[in-house]
Amino acid sequence: MRILAVDTATEAVSVALLVDGDVLSRYEVIGRGHAERALPLVDELLAEAGVGLRSLDAIAFGRGPGAFTGVRIAVSIAQGLAFGADRPVIPVSDLAALARRALDTAAHSAPTATAALVCLDARMGEVYAGLAVERGDALDLLREVLAAPDAVGVEPLAPGLCAVGAGHGFAAHPGIAARLGDRLVAVWPELLPRAVEIARLAALEFAAGRVLAAADARPVYLRDEVATRSGRRADT
Repeated sequence: MRILAVDTATEAVSVALLVDGDVLSRYEVIGRGHAERALPLVDELLAEAGVGLRSLDAIAFGRGPGAFTGVRIAVSIAQGLAFGADRPVIPVSDLAALARRALDTAAHSAPTATAALVCLDARMGEVYAGLAVERGDALDLLREVLAAPDAVGVEPLAPGLCAVGAGHGFAAHPGIAARLGDRLVAVWPELLPRAVEIARLAALEFAAGRVLAAADARPVYLRDEVATRSGRRADT
């Protein structure tokens, strides 16, 4: 299985190439300039692996939520490459990718964790939040919402079960971790979604036959209004 993944939903730009279970990747936190940097990274990675676009099985992308412009860039890149190579695309939630990264990190430093609560700063006093639980080899994203920080929680988890936290939403709103207390056994606010995890999650989707035609690639923003505060509350 060969899957190329691209993500530009946050300050980071990353690409990854999964070939039969092995992953090559590039990850840079650049803040701006994602459109100019992403394609050269793709070319660099494919050249290093000696893999052509037409030898790929699918092209995966971080479909959001995240920065509006960044999410659109990833969708556009994936569509363009997929059209050119006549390959399907696989959209992957950036919150699911971050949860996968957090749970992999937890396996070494917080093995008691059974779930990941991820929060990305959405600006305007809100966060993009998701709660994910491992189900065997798969990852179950229970909720994916735009919410006020004081509405973010781990209520879907059974009492006594704990989670790890990840994402810069925890840095922007430290009250989230303080309020949840020992329901979070570790928090890594520096972690962001990466194409590595997007590629791995996409491999599961591909194996299950869940792929899309390039024309059907769509971003997921969660927020419909860019310039105004949504005022919504949603528990995660």
